[in-house]
Amino acid sequence: MPRKIVFIGAGSVVFTRNLVRDILTFPSFADAEIALVDINADNLALAHRAVEKIIAAGGYPATVTATTDRCRALEGADGVLTTIQVGGERAALEDIRIPKKYGISINVGDTRGPSGIFRFLRTVNPMLEILRDIERIAPQAILLNYTNPMAMLCRAMQEVSAVQISGLCHSVQGTAEMLARWIGAPLDEITFTCAGINHQAHYLTFEWNGEDAYPLIRKALENPDILNEEQVRNEMFLQLGYYVTESSGHNSEYNAWFRKRPDLIERYCTHGTGWNPGRDWMERYEERQAAGQSPEERRRAEFDSWIEGDIDLARGHEYAAYIFNACFGDRTLFTFNGNVRNFGLIDNLPEGCCVEVPVLASPKGLEAIHVGPLPPQLAILNNINARCEELAVEGSFEGDATKIFHACLFDPLTSAVCSMAEIREMVSEMFAAQRDWLPQFDSFEIR
Repeated sequence: MPRKIVFIGAGSVVFTRNLVRDILTFPSFADAEIALVDINADNLALAHRAVEKIIAAGGYPATVTATTDRCRALEGADGVLTTIQVGGERAALEDIRIPKKYGISINVGDTRGPSGIFRFLRTVNPMLEILRDIERIAPQAILLNYTNPMAMLCRAMQEVSAVQISGLCHSVQGTAEMLARWIGAPLDEITFTCAGINHQAHYLTFEWNGEDAYPLIRKALENPDILNEEQVRNEMFLQLGYYVTESSGHNSEYNAWFRKRPDLIERYCTHGTGWNPGRDWMERYEERQAAGQSPEERRRAEFDSWIEGDIDLARGHEYAAYIFNACFGDRTLFTFNGNVRNFGLIDNLPEGCCVEVPVLASPKGLEAIHVGPLPPQLAILNNINARCEELAVEGSFEGDATKIFHACLFDPLTSAVCSMAEIREMVSEMFAAQRDWLPQFDSFEIR
């Protein structure tokens, strides 16, 4: 019987088309039913056309349906993927605009800090509604989440549900590919153990044919072109001794070292990585506005360019298809880095917080693997952010604005830039700007 895989937030067309392409490359899923769900009918129609083209190009016997009715789509689901965004560009603009007013330079703003926390607060309720529907209609389904902020959302969902859930981020395999390229190693000869928290996990081991490859990476950084390719991450590696997973643009936000002064932004954040982390989100937004294209027009132009071209059917490096294949496809075991709660996995991070660790996918489901303690300097770095995330999740569940303030108060970059009084004022302003998306709070008063 064909397997059924449901995409919720299918209007994130690039994610949808790449994941569908990967899924259909597995023989067990060539005849799969792909069910697309989105509340935006226009974006849903684009995703539907994209999947139809992939199916036709591959000659697959798969089928695709598209609906705004999530419950109908979930009937009989084996796997579910979530790629939603709540509030659109309007809300994301407030995530960045208000902290910038207080001197906090945000490059991306989707993971942690005040921007990531408020993105979480408006996203968590729709995600929990999706989860309740899965529990009621397809409780056996495996839920793989791609929506950010990854750690806080997975932590909240795994608190309240027995559904098998993991969050996925391509930074782990993407960075491994980059490091392999730097040392001239074929990727299939690289093995590693990676653990920490989302976007701030580290390669505790990185080996080429069983030999420690870290000396080769240090040697590669003597090349100025490689050193400057990832200035923030390379500095972190040289000072901390282990390589971090997510890009320099993201990681420059997650600590106090790189974005607290203009000279540091110029030194470390302006000339490295494709994200161009020296420019904050507001600058990129203003450039898009000046170009005169709305988000919808940009999305349509990108889609038209893609659909008019040749379709590459080669499987990509996202984990989702491999996980589904291991659990209910041909059952080839697969180990990946996933986001799960820390129950006996990383010894020196908070019990129950969300960590990113190796996870085994098999017909038995998803089984997280014990890592042990992190090197102490990495544990300090992860602990600060993990505890802020824990506080933000608690604050959302309890409708407690004070806990949200405290979660922002101890954020490393925020506390490096602002006084306590300024952070309180900023958080109050963010609550006022986003109150329409935050029904879990009866009061926005910070005690």
